[in-house]
Amino acid sequence: MEKDYFVHESSYVDENVTIGKGTKIWHFSHIQKGALIGENCSLGQNVNVANNVKIGNGVRIQNNVSVYEGVELEDNVFCGPSCVFTNVTTPRSHYSVHGNYAKTLVKWGASLGANSTIVCGHTVGRSALIAAGAVVTKDVKDHALMAGVPAKQIGWVCECGERLNVELHCDKCGKRYKEAKAGLTEIKI
Repeated sequence: MEKDYFVHESSYVDENVTIGKGTKIWHFSHIQKGALIGENCSLGQNVNVANNVKIGNGVRIQNNVSVYEGVELEDNVFCGPSCVFTNVTTPRSHYSVHGNYAKTLVKWGASLGANSTIVCGHTVGRSALIAAGAVVTKDVKDHALMAGVPAKQIGWVCECGERLNVELHCDKCGKRYKEAKAGLTEIKI
């Protein structure tokens, strides 16, 4: 039976893995047992997807990223080169966590910049943008623009990725937003 996805010959895919149609897994990557990867994803060179990780459709994971157990990426998430996830809040090499991992959720359309770090146990909101090198240590609101160490909100971004002006209007695509408890919501006209 011919596969409807691509895995480079240098990569390893364990048994009991689901890979969606149109997904491409490039050089020197490892997909571990129980992983679920959606359709039309792209996993760059040297990507590790740990046991039981769930990755949605249309996700782009750039080179040198490890998505550890406890992390979930919803549809259309972008993980920049060498971004980092953690899954244990108080790691010690001499104490096993026995699969007790802090959950991290990256919601629909969020983008994580190169070399950013997402400390476990937090949620990155829909269409949020985490700047390169930022360290996320708390939950991130929908459409929030986060930068720094630790990451702080410095503005808002549109679903298209453009920074919003002070009226929460996107000069690029024309969408308008209003503030809500979880972050921003689009105003439908």
